[in-house]
Amino acid sequence: MLAKTKSYALNGVEGYEVSIEVDLNAGLPAYDTVGLADTAIKESKERVRSAIKNSLFTYPIRKITINLAPADTKKEGSHFDLAIALGILIANEEIECATYKDYIILGELSLDGSINHVRGVMPLVISAVQKGYKKFILPSKNAKEASFISGIEVYTFDKLAQVVDFLTGKSEVSPLPTSEFVSMQSANKYNVDFSEVKGQFVAKRALEIAVAGGHNVLMIGPPGAGKTMMAKCVPTIMPDMTFEEAIEVTKIHSVAGILDSNVGIVVGRPFRTPHHTATVPALMGGGANAKPGEISLAHNGVLFLDEMPEYQRRTLETLRQPLEDGVAVVSRAKHTLEYPARFMLVASMNPCPCGNLGSKTQECKCTASEIHRYISKLSGPLLDRIDLQIEVDSISYDDFRSDIVNESSKVVKDRVERARKIQRDRYAGTSTKTNDEMTNAQVRAYCKLDEIGELLLKNAFTRLNLSARASNRVLKVARTIADLEESENINDSHLAEAIQYRSLDRKYWD
Repeated sequence: MLAKTKSYALNGVEGYEVSIEVDLNAGLPAYDTVGLADTAIKESKERVRSAIKNSLFTYPIRKITINLAPADTKKEGSHFDLAIALGILIANEEIECATYKDYIILGELSLDGSINHVRGVMPLVISAVQKGYKKFILPSKNAKEASFISGIEVYTFDKLAQVVDFLTGKSEVSPLPTSEFVSMQSANKYNVDFSEVKGQFVAKRALEIAVAGGHNVLMIGPPGAGKTMMAKCVPTIMPDMTFEEAIEVTKIHSVAGILDSNVGIVVGRPFRTPHHTATVPALMGGGANAKPGEISLAHNGVLFLDEMPEYQRRTLETLRQPLEDGVAVVSRAKHTLEYPARFMLVASMNPCPCGNLGSKTQECKCTASEIHRYISKLSGPLLDRIDLQIEVDSISYDDFRSDIVNESSKVVKDRVERARKIQRDRYAGTSTKTNDEMTNAQVRAYCKLDEIGELLLKNAFTRLNLSARASNRVLKVARTIADLEESENINDSHLAEAIQYRSLDRKYWD
């Protein structure tokens, strides 16, 4: 007898339908899986057999053939176990019902028949909903994650036997209620606050501008100047995530298997700090069992690269395309994966290997070749994509011991949110969300300069040897500074401040 159940498979952070066909035939007992299944799926043979027997059902002593259609697409993961087991029971006439055809079935089986948590439930369910499916059978441990998707019927179970009783009408199960999303973007979540940063007013101003417009920023300064602490404060001044942004981030974290199953959704903007030994796959994603990399896990949040020149140059160069397009493209042997990667890059570095170059109190012991080799890890094209480059000096003793109460993250965040609202209204009806994402046409439309501004930009273009990309980014930053002041037009002071944040190219890399 032939039975067909429905499940879903992942391709990046999107899902596609998989029809699981189970055929029982006379002949020597065998269990064959076809349809480009990975090792985890092929190993389901033992999990499914034991789960069926330990759930007190009859396992067929026949030739069993499992086909995963479409057969020309590689399938990965253990979440097909439950659909395969149900297909075997239906084909063996252990289950008599027709309603199973209405459900998308996801779940990994333990040997005792328990249904385990699986990764990627949210993107799989959302993809199925987009194709018109409304009913789902899922593990109870994925209940919270699925509860944030409205307009569907989700039934969750702990054991295989419970699913069988539900499908055969022996038990009644209520669909999962929908959970309400509440953003929790606050300084308390990150245990830091801008008010704790002593001095560094120029750097904090630059970071506020960067967050307000979604710009990338590089801090250059000696060890102990506060670069890392300020970077950790950046999420505390970012606007609260919308529900749509939270869903985007949750899909990625779910696929990566790092989603908190007790919460079910990412409620605060991500802050990722990969180690400088991170490989290209760790940063970009992919690998043998494809997962999102650090830049995708930072989507809608912050990617912090501490001591940026310590990273391999090859690794850093892979950032160029995601910084421009907001997508991490991973090419594999037979197909290409795409992971969203619209993040804010915050990077820090010392001015030289010892960190004392330019110090008024410490002597730099690095040779010219050592300094050149150190800073050359950052190429010109990569620097072009970093809008604000700021020098961070060591704080004085007076600043360190000062009792002056600095602005809190909440105060700065309020200004940022007002600037972001201006941008949302300006770009309404387009895919652009922040000034950093402006197209060339939008730059021409919204970054118009008067005669003095044109002359100022021309001089900067010539003297600082700016590229066309860098010049456009200067205009974007100027637009953000104007938005912070709620100014409709970009004046010469806005532009001058924006140019100031590009002056380190010449100092360190020329």
